[in-house]
Amino acid sequence: MARLLQAPPKFLPTEWDIANKMQCASTESQKSRSERTIAESQRLLDEIEKTTQKTQSDVNKKIEQRQEEIKFWRQELDNKLEQIVHETEVLLTFKTRLEKSLESCKEPLVIAQKCLLNRQRRAGIDLVHDEVEQELVKEAEVLQGVIALLGRTLEQTNEQIRLNRSTKYNLEMDLKDKFTASMIDDYCASLTNNTPDIRYADNAVKIEGNFVSPEDWIDFSNINVKKADKQRNNSLALRVLIDGILSQTVNDMRKQCEMVNVAFRNRVMEVKDAKHKLETLLAMVMNETASQEKNIAALRKAIADKEGPVKVAQTRLEARNHRPNVELCYDTVQYRLISEVQEITKNIQRQLKDALAQAETELKGLRRQQLSLEEEIQLKENTLYIDEVLCMQMRESLYINNF
Repeated sequence: MARLLQAPPKFLPTEWDIANKMQCASTESQKSRSERTIAESQRLLDEIEKTTQKTQSDVNKKIEQRQEEIKFWRQELDNKLEQIVHETEVLLTFKTRLEKSLESCKEPLVIAQKCLLNRQRRAGIDLVHDEVEQELVKEAEVLQGVIALLGRTLEQTNEQIRLNRSTKYNLEMDLKDKFTASMIDDYCASLTNNTPDIRYADNAVKIEGNFVSPEDWIDFSNINVKKADKQRNNSLALRVLIDGILSQTVNDMRKQCEMVNVAFRNRVMEVKDAKHKLETLLAMVMNETASQEKNIAALRKAIADKEGPVKVAQTRLEARNHRPNVELCYDTVQYRLISEVQEITKNIQRQLKDALAQAETELKGLRRQQLSLEEEIQLKENTLYIDEVLCMQMRESLYINNF
């Protein structure tokens, strides 16, 4: 208990003085270290602020540069889109021209085929493979060739329109993405340190696997631009080709149509000339038939007229055969009567009847010839009706337009 109440040990003045000095030195040292820390912190704050501002300024410039890049490519893509849209619209008008031209070929082909079919109704010798038929067959072949060519060209045009529209879709998608990217970058450019809705974002600095390099980004749009140029050039070349095909096919069809029409006109003239000659021959045969009929009538009358003299001579002979006894003399009268009967009989049998038979044979020949000529004239009339009425009148409605 006495020990607990013992007074604490006392220090010497020197110890007190030393302790005070050490406290002062320690405080000064701490103060100095704190001041250095404050100075270093201020320097670091200033440096980081400058760095941050510089970096943020650099980012702002990069965003501005990016906006200009996007603006440039949007303008490029927009120009190409406008060009491909215009080219597609023009190509659609060419497609319409092709369709109308293709449709217009059907009627001439039908007419050519009908003409060939009608001309199969020609009869006899007139069913000839003449120049008209050759030109009609050639016309049908030309029209079928034109239809096939226009059909292939139309398919090619449809395919080019599809490619143009595919290119248009790619350009629109690229433009749409760039518009979205531009809006996002515009938003980013508008952000400042005092913008209310800025916030921390988790994993914002993470590079996703679907990020592309700037080179790939440029290549993507560049490929779209090149494809647009390629399809536009292909479309322009196709339009030139279509123009040439439409012009050439119209010329070919018109030329062949005129060839057929000329052949028809020439053939009609030939048939009319042949018909006229046949009609002239028919008139001549009919005149000759009339003359032969008169001749036959004259011969028959002559034969009939000889019956009287024959009967007279034979009656006289019969009467003189009844002379009595020595009066039954073969005298000059008897001789001449017998000679007369023989002479008249000979003339009738050998000359008049032979002449009549020959005349009747000739008359039959003339009538057969008349019938043959009439049949031939009828064939020519039928041919003229087919060529001049059925075919040529039908072809008058045929007109080949330019498309």
